[in-house]
Amino acid sequence: MTTTSAEAEAPAADGLPSVPHWIAGAVTAGSGERSGEVYDPALGVVTKRVAFAEQADIDAAVAAASAAYPAWRDLSLARRQSIMFRFRELLDARKGELAEIITSEHGKVLSDALGEITRGQEVVEFATGLAHHLKGEFSEQVSTGVDVYSIRQPLGVVGIISPFNFPAMVPMWFFPIAIAAGNTVILKPSEKDPSAAIWIGRLLQEAGLPDGVFNVLHGDKTAVDGLLTHPDVRSISFVGSTPIAQYIYETAAKHGKRVQALGGAKNHMLVLPDADLDLVADSAVNAGFGSAGERCMAISVVVAVEPVADELVAKVRERMAGLRTGDGRRSCDMGPLVTKQHRDKVASYIDIAIADGAEVVVDGRDVQPDGDPNGFWLGPTLIDRVSTSSRVYSEEIFGPVLAIVRVSSYEEGVALINSGAFGNGTAIFTNDGGAARRFQHEVEVGMIGVNVPIPVPVATFSFGGWRQSLFGDTKAHGAEGVKFFTQQKAVTARWLDPSHGGVDLGFPQN
Repeated sequence: MTTTSAEAEAPAADGLPSVPHWIAGAVTAGSGERSGEVYDPALGVVTKRVAFAEQADIDAAVAAASAAYPAWRDLSLARRQSIMFRFRELLDARKGELAEIITSEHGKVLSDALGEITRGQEVVEFATGLAHHLKGEFSEQVSTGVDVYSIRQPLGVVGIISPFNFPAMVPMWFFPIAIAAGNTVILKPSEKDPSAAIWIGRLLQEAGLPDGVFNVLHGDKTAVDGLLTHPDVRSISFVGSTPIAQYIYETAAKHGKRVQALGGAKNHMLVLPDADLDLVADSAVNAGFGSAGERCMAISVVVAVEPVADELVAKVRERMAGLRTGDGRRSCDMGPLVTKQHRDKVASYIDIAIADGAEVVVDGRDVQPDGDPNGFWLGPTLIDRVSTSSRVYSEEIFGPVLAIVRVSSYEEGVALINSGAFGNGTAIFTNDGGAARRFQHEVEVGMIGVNVPIPVPVATFSFGGWRQSLFGDTKAHGAEGVKFFTQQKAVTARWLDPSHGGVDLGFPQN
């Protein structure tokens, strides 16, 4: 089934390039006939086809990872770390290539693509120093002549299922730690932007990673369910919408796997009357419309404590007027949405807002993009006076739509945040340290920003929310990531002293 690079990436029957799987250190076209279309969202045209895995491909990927596991597990930690460091150096030198691939398939502007790679690289750098986090504990003489100590060992073959919105960063939240800890990996990227995963596989191979340690399996629900149910896959890491995260968690757990499944979000920014409204407006625009709002940490609701809402809306609107929406390769501020279907779904919320009595301050459907008219365009959208009973408020839109909700007090704002289904990220903007301290204590959310709109923690801390934003055992990367990809052994040992009939060590008698 394995083929050469030229063969696997030869044009399909319709003349389009084909994106293959990456199994055992080589590209493979796969065993089936099914495939998916890969678009350039800025042009609105299909540019590639991606192979969809069948059961034979799933079995081949798991077999490759299983075969590679014993030798990789037994390789010294120092050697594993050195390979990750080499990967880090190659990635740093060539991340511009990867950014261009991301922009061509996802649509985000090049600066956003480079930003996601840089954030993923933080986890790679964390993994190069993993030895410190794999240290066990030791207790001497817990009983007469008895010592107890603990060690951490890898799980085996682990699965990663990643979303379309961060085709490089989200996989890098998981595989650097998994690999450095001694596991072997099967990555199932989104079929919407699959090429970044193959590029990463090649770069890992160039860095010296043995074949089979990192594999890429493309596809749809068949590939997902194959990983969730395969008896030789020990764990599943997932990022995506809440309904799918819950399905991933329940299905994988039922099949005896360790699971970390990060779901959706509806992130709020609480603005107190003493806040610097220029800072707030800048932050709201960046957090609401960066990457076209297609990120789980986007701010989608600004909760303004009166009497600041009118002034804040005016400042946000003023800044939005200067944003350029267009082809991500043209130095624009915001690119297209990933597919036409998603663009249409996001745009439909503007009609919902109007029907619910909200005020559409800026309608992104009126945008004049700097790009091909066939691209999947929707400009930044600002909606004021949104009711909390509206679907615009309660549902994850996952696009460049920023809602303004007006409240009368800090207490009302916190109660609003805590009453939501999600608990991913939130932010407070204020110059009152006491209010900020109270907020971080009272708000029921996993990641909190104080005058920081997108509170994604650095790689040495862990990423993940509460409630319906996280299902499973642990959060991503940081110390919790290390725990997820390893399992602990406790060893109780007694060694008899030679004077009590133990081994004759040959000590001199005279």
